[in-house]
Amino acid sequence: MKRSSLSPSRLVLALAAAGIVGGAGVTALQHTPAAHAANAVTTATAAATPMALPDFSRITAQNGPAVVNISVTGTTRTSDQPAASRGGRNADPFGNDPFFEFFRRFQPGPQGGMPREMPTRGQGSGFIVSADGIILTNAHVVRDADQVTVKLTDRREYSAKVLGSDAKTDVAVLKIDAKDLPTVTTGRIQDLQVGEWVLAIGAPFGFENTVTAGVVSAKGRSLPDDSAVPFIQTDVAVNPGNSGGPLFNTRGEVVGINAQIYSRTGGYQGLSFAIPIDLALKVKDQIVATGKVEHARLGVTIQEVNQALADSFKLERPEGALVASVESGSPADKAGLQTGDIIRSVDGTVIRSSGDLPAIISLATPGDTVALDIWRKGRSQRIEARLGSAGDTAPTVARNDAQASQGRLGLALRPLQPQEAQAVGAPNGLVVESVAGAAARAGINPGDVVLAVNGTAVKDVEQVRSIVEKSDKSVALLIQRDGDKIFVPIRLG
Repeated sequence: MKRSSLSPSRLVLALAAAGIVGGAGVTALQHTPAAHAANAVTTATAAATPMALPDFSRITAQNGPAVVNISVTGTTRTSDQPAASRGGRNADPFGNDPFFEFFRRFQPGPQGGMPREMPTRGQGSGFIVSADGIILTNAHVVRDADQVTVKLTDRREYSAKVLGSDAKTDVAVLKIDAKDLPTVTTGRIQDLQVGEWVLAIGAPFGFENTVTAGVVSAKGRSLPDDSAVPFIQTDVAVNPGNSGGPLFNTRGEVVGINAQIYSRTGGYQGLSFAIPIDLALKVKDQIVATGKVEHARLGVTIQEVNQALADSFKLERPEGALVASVESGSPADKAGLQTGDIIRSVDGTVIRSSGDLPAIISLATPGDTVALDIWRKGRSQRIEARLGSAGDTAPTVARNDAQASQGRLGLALRPLQPQEAQAVGAPNGLVVESVAGAAARAGINPGDVVLAVNGTAVKDVEQVRSIVEKSDKSVALLIQRDGDKIFVPIRLG
């Protein structure tokens, strides 16, 4: 799967760890007439009972010893600053900070000068999953590390070997030379409920064995970071140093690895994300067995189905993954997937948003055969696809940032000339010569090539006019611009 965007908008995602913040309940007291005082006390007591917090101290005592602090040192190549810019207001404000490497990625690089190697340091968290020293953490914690040191809660320190890491899922596996170590118990992500209390232990800003708590905000959250992880969203207080730490449920089981935050500043702003433990364990098993990770690949570019696109394709509700293009020779191509198909489920798992598809495929193994329920030309169909290997290709999602509004179509079209068709790589299509009204507001530009309308390939203007006349609320144009293909919905007046 491939993510392409004509005008992408990105969240600012800071790689950090996830602590969790818990809110204390506040009870409002009201004066009650004496005749009703007893009933009021009884009601207040009953209402307070379900609000009791879980015993976080028990979870911490049982699992804290299996959580470790990770320190890394390494080198990075950078350009030496000209002498005139050293010191003063142009000096790097994070140069002497232990979290320099974390904050450095958000700062513009120095300009000019000769490349040189600079020492870097960083800190993170991790947790022991086997008594012989296997540790899970984030891949970004140990990226470019020359030396990795693991410190236990009893203050023993070990030099760790990085057995392997997977940038796509942000999971890394470490090994220390030790025996009879304390370990965590892992849970099942399908048992985790939105609104459930969760607890994190880590080392934010180097403060080792810090415990924080909060609730699960959402599950299966996809992020615009070219990953294929169905993240657990929590309201955790996440800061540098928590990365790679465990997220526990109230039974003391690890359900995730704290990994990312949404932030405009680089610090905690109330949204944090954890990698589901079942995905992390699958990555761990592959790394321990082979030293590398293989991800499955379908071979399509997909995009979100909004209400306008749902109306165009006559879907009852806006859900699924719309296929914007199919890679030639890919598993999707061999299975018969076509541009304009909407993938609604994989092996019975419903695709609510387009980001669900790469997350589901990432949990599969190359060579697996999956059943795809698709919507094609107003009818449901089922096809099977044998998944390939992703290699170094990141599974991503096409994004449609164009906004459609009311109005007439507003397009002046003409057929492709032979030389244009050869340049575009499409035998048929219509060139947009001018645009106005609803098409302009939807983001269509002169020079765009219209390849299909509502999933039907178009050859001439009359065909487009006929399809538009039969459409009720909107039409979906498959356009090609600068080699990228994407469906753009246009509302009809």
